[in-house]
Amino acid sequence: MENWYIPATIIPGIGLLILSTSNLLVNLSTEIKTLITETAMEEELIKQKLKQLRLLNNAMVFLYVAVACLVISALISGILKSIEANFDSGIYITIAGIISALLGLITLIIYSYRAVKIRQDQFHNKC
Repeated sequence: MENWYIPATIIPGIGLLILSTSNLLVNLSTEIKTLITETAMEEELIKQKLKQLRLLNNAMVFLYVAVACLVISALISGILKSIEANFDSGIYITIAGIISALLGLITLIIYSYRAVKIRQDQFHNKC
């Protein structure tokens, strides 16, 4: 890959996704802890929230793998360019990183839809 720095330019964007996802993870974990301590809450709601927590955790793993792939790709591509090797393995690692980031985004989209559904169920159960 001639432009070895391209994978490195994607990393800050994924870093922002990781930051926002970790904030969601902490908030959801705190909410679950509060729900567990309240005896009047439904067990089903807690189970749904725990599934949401697992989704966020999976999204974080995908995003971490994406960053790792992009860092490795930039490093390998830079080294191969400096020794003027013709083998272009960096592009494959970059593609793997982008696919991992896309899987993380898809997981976050699923999380968002389910979070709204859980809130709607909570509202309907209180009425």
